[in-house]
Amino acid sequence: MQKSDISVSDKLTAMLKLQQLDSKIDQIAKLKGDLPQEVRDIEDDGTGLKTRLKKFEEEIKFIQGEITGKKQVIKNAGELIKKYKQQQNNVKNNREFEALGKEIELQTLEIQAAERRIKDYSTQVELKESEIKETQTKLDDLENNLKVKKSELEVISAEFDEEEKKLLQNAEKASKIVEERLLTAYKKIRKNARNGLAIVTVRRNACGGCFAQVPPQRQVEIRAKKSIIVCENCGRILADVEMPEVVVV
Repeated sequence: MQKSDISVSDKLTAMLKLQQLDSKIDQIAKLKGDLPQEVRDIEDDGTGLKTRLKKFEEEIKFIQGEITGKKQVIKNAGELIKKYKQQQNNVKNNREFEALGKEIELQTLEIQAAERRIKDYSTQVELKESEIKETQTKLDDLENNLKVKKSELEVISAEFDEEEKKLLQNAEKASKIVEERLLTAYKKIRKNARNGLAIVTVRRNACGGCFAQVPPQRQVEIRAKKSIIVCENCGRILADVEMPEVVVV
């Protein structure tokens, strides 16, 4: 049977059932509260901190490589100075002696410059290590908080996940009976409704969603279930009229 062949009465019944199922799903989501989102946010923050730690470690590794390079410069310069000083002992004139002296002076300046750079690099490493320590502390606190939140969520999930799964399956079955146009309208109304109610019944002569009064003639049309009727005040679909309880005296 095509969805278009289903009677309005059956469509309204199916939509009302869908609403009841979705309302129960909403109740479970309310019990979970903000925990699922909090867990996701904490995990995202943790990922960000881990990325920052990795970046700091890579920067330190690079700086340490630069320090190693400067130490090699110092070593090479020291060897050249030693070599030039030995050569000064064997020069034949002042001109060669002065030339070697300038080379020694140049290499001495290289050593001084390299030592200054090593000092600067060492300061940078200390700062990075301090940032790593601070970031790691934040990450540890975050992971401890994540354990608590996950534990709370697991307790609630253990109690309601199976029920929620069945509700979602039944809601999926119920939605297949409703034609796409009505299903789209239902979802839109639900999204905009504060209490998530898109399909309601008339109770005590009033809309079950916004409690606006529904005229008697309108109630007759709703009971007939020959067309889709919406509340003139809130736009919710009115599926049926609940009969008042009869009080036996």
